Amino acid sequence: MSNAESDEPRRRRFDLSTERDEGLAAAQDALANGDLVVIPTDTVYGIAADALQPAAVQGLLDAKHRGRDMPPPLLIAEPAMLRALVVDVPVEVDALINRFWPGALTLIIRAQPTLRMDLGKTEGTIAVRVPDHPDARALLRQTGPLAVSSANVSGQPPATNIDEAIDQLGDSVAVYLDAGATPGPTASTIIDLASTPSGRIIRAGVLSHAALAAVMPKLADITPAAPEPDPAVASDGGQTPDA
Repeated sequence: MSNAESDEPRRRRFDLSTERDEGLAAAQDALANGDLVVIPTDTVYGIAADALQPAAVQGLLDAKHRGRDMPPPLLIAEPAMLRALVVDVPVEVDALINRFWPGALTLIIRAQPTLRMDLGKTEGTIAVRVPDHPDARALLRQTGPLAVSSANVSGQPPATNIDEAIDQLGDSVAVYLDAGATPGPTASTIIDLASTPSGRIIRAGVLSHAALAAVMPKLADITPAAPEPDPAVASDGGQTPDA
């Protein structure tokens, strides 16, 4: 390999408005090879890894300068996929899913003990959501569940366009999928159903407590005095995911 070739950036960028098929195929290949991909979502851009490859998930955490105590959530293509990942889906949770998925709602639920994923120190829980973005879901239908965290370095603002993601993550990512500006920077609302069966909001986001409580009346709101978490992942009894 010549010096010129070795000095070329390893990353590739695809404009999904004109290169959708090529971009999604390149992203699928990169993820299968254990590389990282930046994808658009309905909140902010996310950095994605194959959830079944521990080295890839660790690469995601390294790219964000994060530890294993801040595990990434999973994005899935369809609500029906949730049942294969968690111990139980109560009727109340089904109501939330039917109303707000796909959308900006992340649920923390007890994971199946046989789940073959090493996302970090999850304390037996898993954070899951179905994004309301056609390109993200098209990719997820091909790859299966992906570990996805906001496309930013820890402590920096989440990326709402692809250039912001590239500026922060650079060559740690193999493929960047550009779908223009996202609706962000507000991330998804997170409900903890693992430690509180009736549900508790642990991060305010796009969906308000009032909107969610209309479906789950006993849902507890976030504590007013609680500190604002990092826009990516913060520790809260296991995990507080982003995106």
